[in-house]
Amino acid sequence: MSTVPQVAAHRPTAAPAHPAVGAATTLLDAYRQADRLLATPTRTLLAHGVHSEVPHGPEPLARRVAETLREAGDARHASPVVIGAIPFDQSAPAALVVPESLRTGPPLSSDPLVALPAADPPPTAWTIRAEPEPDVYAKGVAAAVDRMWKGEFSKVVLARTLELTAPGAPDIPAWVQRLARRDPAGYTFALPTAPGRTLLGASPELLVSRRGDRLVSNPLAGSTPRSADLAEDVQRAAALLQSAKDLHEHAVVVDAVHQAMAPYCSTIRVPRQPTLIRTATMWHLSTTVTGELDHPGVSALEVAGALHPTPAVCGTPTDLARTVIRETEPFDRGFFTGMVGWGNEAGDGEWVVTIRCAEAEDRTLRLYAGAGVVAASEPGAETAETAAKFRTFLNAVGAEL
Repeated sequence: MSTVPQVAAHRPTAAPAHPAVGAATTLLDAYRQADRLLATPTRTLLAHGVHSEVPHGPEPLARRVAETLREAGDARHASPVVIGAIPFDQSAPAALVVPESLRTGPPLSSDPLVALPAADPPPTAWTIRAEPEPDVYAKGVAAAVDRMWKGEFSKVVLARTLELTAPGAPDIPAWVQRLARRDPAGYTFALPTAPGRTLLGASPELLVSRRGDRLVSNPLAGSTPRSADLAEDVQRAAALLQSAKDLHEHAVVVDAVHQAMAPYCSTIRVPRQPTLIRTATMWHLSTTVTGELDHPGVSALEVAGALHPTPAVCGTPTDLARTVIRETEPFDRGFFTGMVGWGNEAGDGEWVVTIRCAEAEDRTLRLYAGAGVVAASEPGAETAETAAKFRTFLNAVGAEL
């Protein structure tokens, strides 16, 4: 007899007891392409303009961010906050700014109006090009599995992309509306990364947050696609909770997060068993790791830098997994599997793993999706998993594979 799987609430929130109706969705509706939008389970942020940019340089990123925030405060900026994106390769330039102005509101999940559906995407004659093609991606997975059986490494996350080209100009605010309203309890973002280029997505995964002396990380690893049939959907979730392959993959990631967070914590709590979280398209194994910060001067971004990249987006051992990624993936990840988030002068902030995302530039939209490959992986299954993860964005823009 099957049992209904335990499903965790998506994230603990810090919403007010009775938030004003429309307080969050008003910010979502006000977003325009030049703005910076970040909606999390604790707040909704809409930033306008640029007061100052975090410079690229040899110093650690967290130190450069702290200095930029200090200088903004010295310039009498009211409550400076940094917001933006950090690439997968932390040595590459980030896209972080202190905005000229910032509007804040409660989380989207607390606003009843977020339940109103966004308008369906209009018919669009998308041209779709896969890089690599699915069969080539599957061969890359098979080659990685062979190397694992030889004992070279234990996990690697391999990604592929879809390049979508539209006949006309994109409607990025409409895409953001659909992403946010489909998964309002997650992390929706739309952030400029270069002139004319926007990184946008709806990530389910919190890398780390800090509020006072409390640290929270919510690693996800082990996934299965959702089903439109309720009974099948529940069966898939239950099977995920019992999958030896996925449970092992998840345990590796949780252990890495534990080890990276521990030096910063006086106490740390790691649940013994994962639970499940769901998005509109996927089930994920989830563990919430919490700790009490032992060093009050350490910012959320500094801890995020120590955690990144987790085995959930790179592999293990990390350096060898990076090499396999470079050898196998025929593209530069850029901001995919990096971080997006915000941080303030006190060191509080939220940093999210940049997945379920795409970059929009002119008429082109590049989608990214990856899968964790371990020795028990099957190339066809991992290819299908990436296709399922693409659905988050394909549904938002009205495209099909």
